[in-house]
Amino acid sequence: MYQGVNASEGIGIGSVMVAVDPDLTFEPHEVSDVAAEKERYQAALAVFCEKTQAQADHMKVAVGENEAEIMAGHIILAQDPGMTDAINGAIDGGACAEQALVDASTMFENMFLSMDDEMFRLRAADIADIRTGILAELLGVEVVDLSVLPENTVVVVHDLTPSMTATIDKDHVAGIVTETGGRTSHSAVANSCSALRNGMTAIVDGSKGIVIAEPEAEVLSDYQAQAKAFAEEKAALEAFRGQETVTADGIKKILACNIGSPNDLANALEHDAEAIGLFRSEFLFMDAAELPSEEEQFQAYRKVASALKGAPVIIRTLDVGGDKEIPYLHMEKEENPFMGFRAVRYCLENADQYKVQLRALLRAGAFGDVKIMIPLVTCVEEVRAVKALVEECKAELEAEGLKYDENIEVGVMMETPAASLIADKLAEEADFFSIGTNDLIGYTMCADRGNDHISNLYQVYYPAVLRSIKNIIENGVNAGIMVGMCGEAAADPLLEPLLISFGLEEFSMSAPSILRARKTISQWSKAECDELAEKALACTTAAEVKALLEAAAR
Repeated sequence: MYQGVNASEGIGIGSVMVAVDPDLTFEPHEVSDVAAEKERYQAALAVFCEKTQAQADHMKVAVGENEAEIMAGHIILAQDPGMTDAINGAIDGGACAEQALVDASTMFENMFLSMDDEMFRLRAADIADIRTGILAELLGVEVVDLSVLPENTVVVVHDLTPSMTATIDKDHVAGIVTETGGRTSHSAVANSCSALRNGMTAIVDGSKGIVIAEPEAEVLSDYQAQAKAFAEEKAALEAFRGQETVTADGIKKILACNIGSPNDLANALEHDAEAIGLFRSEFLFMDAAELPSEEEQFQAYRKVASALKGAPVIIRTLDVGGDKEIPYLHMEKEENPFMGFRAVRYCLENADQYKVQLRALLRAGAFGDVKIMIPLVTCVEEVRAVKALVEECKAELEAEGLKYDENIEVGVMMETPAASLIADKLAEEADFFSIGTNDLIGYTMCADRGNDHISNLYQVYYPAVLRSIKNIIENGVNAGIMVGMCGEAAADPLLEPLLISFGLEEFSMSAPSILRARKTISQWSKAECDELAEKALACTTAAEVKALLEAAAR
């Protein structure tokens, strides 16, 4: 048995196929003919884009829009002016195309990896995938092809890249094991490519992060029964597709989805999202070589607003700084960037730049129910300042004869202890609240979830965090404004009964969690949730809270 880290739930049983990575080693060397080297790189880039477009076209027909958009996104990233300029600059300095590509792509990859936001950390995998594809063209080698697989295959790879994810033969995959952990792997197990051999039978327990090679008959039989039960449970969730999200006693809730770009919209709708609870606008800025224009932003926001057909779309304004570095903004390095010049603080200091985004959001509001959300609010003055800029933008658009939403709502992302402590005052200024539990937990517990030494403190179950969440929700409800949650805790089936008790109206999460959340919410009445919440709030430790919620779970 091999113990690893679970990446997604499920149990797979099948025959192992180890996919060996291509040999992409090369000898760095200086080039004398810079123009010829640039042409060589452009030729490799063109072939990469041509092959990727062919994959996207095939995926669109064979699998669907979502997978096709992953591949189409790789073409956009590969041709990004910032990336191209960096590569050409390195070649101008005498580097060979391979080295220039590796250096430039690694710089962008590390930038994304340094971010705390999971959506942007995943972008690092896209950059690495693009590097592999273009490097393979430069070196004339073949990349891993998982588009045709035998039935019930357990795929074992060093890392499951986004392009593998998009093109993999999903009908014949029983399980996926990676060495490094991927966005759609079932389990990450160190040295699995050498530990597991082609043809051996393997069980992949994605829930526990366990891989069992050549299992005994009794173990195999037990896991076959577990796999059947899991499949039946997953199929049962389909009964909640297309249904209203209501508690057992009929209280209506909203199940929304968090997205990072318009490309994520298809997946959200496919999983039955009722709204978009968090649209991170940073992608527009991070995927560009310069500040995106008002028109570029407007078109992206309008695309999502129009597709939701009147359902709410909450768009967070630029949340730059902290772990999100955008090179062309030339922000000063800070000793403690998470508590520094970032998010709404940066935007208000760069009001002309901020108004470009606000104007685009106002215009997009004419095509759907767009709501503006302010990140990292710590005082009432910040909300008032943003609202004043919104009014300035309205006056400008009116004078220019452009359509916009006159009644657009401006809300607060409640993610700091300061915001929680003055929730009553913020509720007088804001049109809605959305609780960002990822930062709220970190700031409240003074704990970085990426720090293994203190990661045990990064839990929503700590009484301090629960009391903070309760205070935010109750003050919002008392003021008559909508209160939602867009942090990862919104999808926690253990926590959801407490959120119902506190009065949370909107639960926003990743797309695959939606149907399970709808089922959980349907199993609880408000009275039952209130009884459980009273017991949870009386607990002294996070362990006590979690044990209580686990015992009550349905």
